[in-house]
Amino acid sequence: MATTKVYIVYYSMYGHVEKLAEEIKKGAASVEGVEAKLWQVPEILPEEVLGKMGAPPKSDVPIITPNELPEADGLLFGFPTRFGLMAAQFKAFMDATGGLWRTQALAGKPAGLFYSTGSQGGGQETTPLTSITQLVHHGLIFVPIGYTFGAGMFEMEAVKGGSPYGAGTFAGDGSRQPTELELAQAFHQGKYFAGIAKKLKGSP
Repeated sequence: MATTKVYIVYYSMYGHVEKLAEEIKKGAASVEGVEAKLWQVPEILPEEVLGKMGAPPKSDVPIITPNELPEADGLLFGFPTRFGLMAAQFKAFMDATGGLWRTQALAGKPAGLFYSTGSQGGGQETTPLTSITQLVHHGLIFVPIGYTFGAGMFEMEAVKGGSPYGAGTFAGDGSRQPTELELAQAFHQGKYFAGIAKKLKGSP
């Protein structure tokens, strides 16, 4: 049986998006015949600036280059928001994919989004909504989770990130970490997305 490769490509400054990415990987890898791999996009800020911002050192997850994207059968992109849009670090990476755009090397592949915002009104829907433009120009097929997470989508008692666009979390002042419910939604997104990527590839 041919393996379906799902790449989870993200940028995380303080670790919130990375935690979601790790859970998404677990979910994707739980689907038989799917190989899930984590990748980080390059940092564009100097170490001095990151230090002043209180950003911890990056993990040992490998750095991806645009030319490695076509190897994947499905792509999940994660990033924090900056004023309701994807962070500049991730946008810089997408800007470097012009060569892939010219040849439409990513066209027809499924793609999903996940994200972190500072507050409840900080972009849990605008961030993925505005990021879909990146997928469209590459001919990628956007795969939202919709309401497939079930009752967890309607949780009203606990503060919960995420939306029908994809898994999400709130960072607050940076001290808040993804909750069990948010991580469960991330796991669900990985599993759900991997199942669709496998079907699109035509794996038995």
